[in-house]
Amino acid sequence: MKSYKGRGVVLHTLKYGDSSMVVYLLTDVGGRRSYMVQGVRSTRGHGSKLALFQPMFTLEFEGLESHRQEMHRFREVHSGQVLQSLPFDIRKSTVALFMAEVLYRLVRESEPNEALFDFVWSSVGALDSLQEGTANFHLWFLVNLSRLLGFFPGNGYAEGDWFDVREGLYTPLQPAHGLAMNPHDARILRDMVECDVRCLAEIGLNRRERVDFLGALLGYYGYHLDAIHAVRSVGILREVF
Repeated sequence: MKSYKGRGVVLHTLKYGDSSMVVYLLTDVGGRRSYMVQGVRSTRGHGSKLALFQPMFTLEFEGLESHRQEMHRFREVHSGQVLQSLPFDIRKSTVALFMAEVLYRLVRESEPNEALFDFVWSSVGALDSLQEGTANFHLWFLVNLSRLLGFFPGNGYAEGDWFDVREGLYTPLQPAHGLAMNPHDARILRDMVECDVRCLAEIGLNRRERVDFLGALLGYYGYHLDAIHAVRSVGILREVF
């Protein structure tokens, strides 16, 4: 077996047998990869490892690759970032669950993508350290993730613009095809593009505005990536925020 060192972010887990699980990671060394973790659910010896594999938790590991098996394994694995608030704050853990599911549904490539990985890794740290603005974080994450997925807004914003979902452009007039964000949502989109993540609280949105903009954003994603419609944690977000 060939060994290698890497970093990863937990996207999803599946129970396997009585005491094992399959862990899906976004990794720096090979994009999305799956790992078999044996004995993680055992009450003897390795039970504490289960806490490592929560949605959006970061890992540093030594992996084992076998040409005879599709799934990789861990020789060693431990926490990548010491998280101070995310595991204990229900609002942040809800956002993390959504982020992990979005990435699990949308990212399928098994090739390294340094820009995507760095954005996701740093987003975990940003969410954990955020003092205010948690309610807007999932919106900021989706907007800025679109840059890495290839359909980020392609031009500058002017006051009163619509946003053409099909073309990915701000436009002064409502597009005839009807696939567009209205001027209010287009302005929020601009704000999310320009906002430093540490200043998210300064984008003053009420609950209805968040729900409406999330719906518009999911429509934008859905036009480009149909898999977004399978994300189930959207309903939980709408309840919490």
